[in-house]
Amino acid sequence: MSVFIRPALLADLDQLVALEKACFDTDRLSRRSFKHWITTEHRALLVAEQDSVISGYVLIIYHPGTRLARVYSLAVAPKQRGTGIAKLLMSAGEQAATDAGRLYLRLEVSVDNTSAIKLYESLGYQKFGIYRDYYEDHKDALRYQKRIRRYRDTLQHRSVHWLRQTTPFTCGPASLMMAMHGLNRDYQPSQEEEINLWREATTIFMTSGHGGCHPIGLALAAKRRHFTVEVWVNQTGTLFIDGVRNEDKKQVVELVDSCFKREAQEQGIKIHYANISRNELINAFKSGAIPLILISTFQMDRKKAPHWVVMSGFDDDCLYMHDPDPEEGRQSELDCQFIPIACEDFERMSSFGKNRLRTAVIIWPG
Repeated sequence: MSVFIRPALLADLDQLVALEKACFDTDRLSRRSFKHWITTEHRALLVAEQDSVISGYVLIIYHPGTRLARVYSLAVAPKQRGTGIAKLLMSAGEQAATDAGRLYLRLEVSVDNTSAIKLYESLGYQKFGIYRDYYEDHKDALRYQKRIRRYRDTLQHRSVHWLRQTTPFTCGPASLMMAMHGLNRDYQPSQEEEINLWREATTIFMTSGHGGCHPIGLALAAKRRHFTVEVWVNQTGTLFIDGVRNEDKKQVVELVDSCFKREAQEQGIKIHYANISRNELINAFKSGAIPLILISTFQMDRKKAPHWVVMSGFDDDCLYMHDPDPEEGRQSELDCQFIPIACEDFERMSSFGKNRLRTAVIIWPG
């Protein structure tokens, strides 16, 4: 019987829910989840249909602002397994992700799912991680990855332990802790340390809510912890002041900015008042440093918020980032590690605000 691969429709909901129940005892997608993925953007939900009966599906999620896609779920009806449907779905999913401009496709699979592992490896997926106690039944998961568009170079990466920021305003401290721990395993991150770093580096006020972290403030905090640092910032004026409307608050932000700059001079921290290029970031990374980079989240969530991330690798086409904030739409912490940002996307993403602020903090071992 011929198999027809097509996008899922709302009319398929009953069959998809029944298929999910037949295929999985735990970690099931609900009817509400299927409805969400059928109607939302940034995904491909494809079904395999045979004589008007759905015998399988694949759900692939695209992460806005990046070139990463993830196989979130793949299912084939028990009676249809071994007939090549899973391979057809994976091939169609890879093509959909390629057409959507993605460079990498990633997935997780249970360590005891030998048939799925055999399929993925036969399709060219390479294992690059294991995660303990990943599923609801406490089984471990293997992590696989495939480059689905042009391959020209090998990813050069740094072993950086991913950390989740514990507040909405501590992306800078969480990123700094990742970098410092990556450079010195004796340095131990903690929530208390995260808040202390924020207190040391905060600008006090932002557009709304708590203050964000100043690049020089982060550099000073790293220097106090015996790391070598330098800062790149493409403007000499007071940072982050454009979004502060209250004049009294502006004076405080100006005071904090000038204090950071004065202390950096006293501590001998080198500040480059220039745009940092992709090549300069790569050269610093090659020399043993880990850069923190300020990005605008507009490409990812349309919020235009300043956000700190950690550079964790590079290749010919992309810079790779660890993002401490698993926003809605990225379903797990795995989606926040080694995020591929294509070079042309990075140029837009690493510029914040109407003044096009571009800044980075480069951290070396002490």
